[in-house]
Amino acid sequence: MSNPAPILSVLVGEHFACVKVNGRANFNVSVDFKNIVTCLRGKGYNYVVVELSGCPLMDSTFLGVLAGFGLKANQSEDSENPETIELRNANERIIELLENLGVLFLFKVAKGTKLPEEMEESATHCTSNVSKEEIARACLEAHQTLMDINPENVTRFKDVTKFLAEDLEKLRGRIEG
Repeated sequence: MSNPAPILSVLVGEHFACVKVNGRANFNVSVDFKNIVTCLRGKGYNYVVVELSGCPLMDSTFLGVLAGFGLKANQSEDSENPETIELRNANERIIELLENLGVLFLFKVAKGTKLPEEMEESATHCTSNVSKEEIARACLEAHQTLMDINPENVTRFKDVTKFLAEDLEKLRGRIEG
């Protein structure tokens, strides 16, 4: 039995933006998530809430993409309008994964009321048709980010990143050739 594709919903408030993840957050949705958050930040939303009440689990690629945003937020030097990534209603398994990878410190973690139903449906974004090359690049960058943030992750992901780099080169060769 396959898991249904994750769904991303976006809510934009006056001073924040919220991305709700419904379903398992995995490499297939990581490119869309990255594009959405990058777009929101480009529009000046420095406070981004990632609502995870409907997300049972994250894979390492999605965790790496998320950690990349957390790292950028922590390196922000704008003291008047600091960048923040808030993980809201993450379950214990996700918190444990972030802690084990040594990246939990990058996020504000909160529990609270879920979004009202009418807001959840305001801007639903299903995964788009992302190319294999884009997915491979996102996977490689995400794992490299996890290794850069926490040196203990190098042993966990060095073989994965080697494989992903080789796969990306093969995909580029097919496209260019």
